[in-house]
Amino acid sequence: MDYKTGRIRELDFLKGVLILFVVSFHLVWFEQLHPDIKQVVYCFHMPGFLFVSGYLMNISKEPRRFWQTMLWLAVPYVVMENGYIYMASILPINEHIEQLTPWVYLKHLFLHPIGPYWYLHTMILCGALYYYIYNNVERGTTTRFLLTGIAYYVLAHGLGILSFSSAMYFLAGAMLRQSGTNFVAFFMPSRLSIIAFALLACFSDKPTQGSLNGVLIAYFAISSLLSLYNHLPERLHEAFHFCGRNSLPLYVFSPIFTVLCKHLVPFLSFDPTGLLFLTVSLTFCVAGSLLIAWLMDLVGISRFFFGRRALG
Repeated sequence: MDYKTGRIRELDFLKGVLILFVVSFHLVWFEQLHPDIKQVVYCFHMPGFLFVSGYLMNISKEPRRFWQTMLWLAVPYVVMENGYIYMASILPINEHIEQLTPWVYLKHLFLHPIGPYWYLHTMILCGALYYYIYNNVERGTTTRFLLTGIAYYVLAHGLGILSFSSAMYFLAGAMLRQSGTNFVAFFMPSRLSIIAFALLACFSDKPTQGSLNGVLIAYFAISSLLSLYNHLPERLHEAFHFCGRNSLPLYVFSPIFTVLCKHLVPFLSFDPTGLLFLTVSLTFCVAGSLLIAWLMDLVGISRFFFGRRALG
C-alpha cells in the first residue's frame, strides 16, 4: 500500500502488466503469428482486469458520487464505441458492418458492442447492478451476491447483452473485497505459481476464460506476476505503476494506434518471431495513447471525457 496516495501498489503493477498484454494482443499481425500464446493470454488479461475492477469497485459511495463514476465510464465508452461502429461500416475489418442503419447502430452501442470497448460496457452493467442490489436488498451478503449473480445470468443468457464468464470474474473480485481478504494474500504468490502456470499454459487444450483450465490459468498468471513484483528493479516498478494508474486512457486510445501499426508489417516482417514488431508497435501505441491523454490534460478537456485529469 502507498500510504501517501492510498493506492495499492501491487494492483497498479498488475494493471500495468495486464494493459500491456491487452495492447500487445490487439496487434493483429502479432496475434496471428502466435495463436497458441494468444489463447492462453486471453484466459487471463481481461479476466484479470475484471477481477481487479470488481475488487476495487467502491459501493460504499453515496449514490450521486457512484453514478458519477458510472457516467465517466459511459462517456469514453459512447464516444469511442460510436467511432468504432462508424469505422466498421467503412473499413474491411473482421467486424465489418455491411449496412449501418439506426437500429444496427443502437444495437451495437447499447446491447452488443463490437471491438475492444466491450470491457467498459461490461463494467458499467456489472458495477451498476452490483451497487443497486447490494445497497437496496435488505438481506445478508450471501443473498445479495446470489441475486447479483442471477441478474448477470439473466443479462447474459436471457438477454444476450453480457458475457457471463466476464461478469463472474467481476463478481469474484467483488466477493473477495467484501470478504475482507487481502488481494495479494488470496493469490499466494510464489515461484510454484510460475511452474503451475507454465504447465497449464503448455498442456491445456484450447482453454477459454470460462473453462476450468482458463480459470486456473487466470489465477496462476496473476499469482505469478505478483510473485515477480518484489524481484523487479525500482525503475520497472515505477514504469508498470504508471501504466497501471493510466490503464483507462491506454485502453481507450490504444486501438487508434494498433490499427496504424499494420503499416509497420512490411518493414518489420523480416523477423519471423514478430518480437521486433511487438516492441516497436507497443512503444508506439503506449506513447501515442499517453500523448493524447497529455494533450487532453493540457487543453483542459480530460475532465469532460474522463471526469478527471487523465494522467495519473
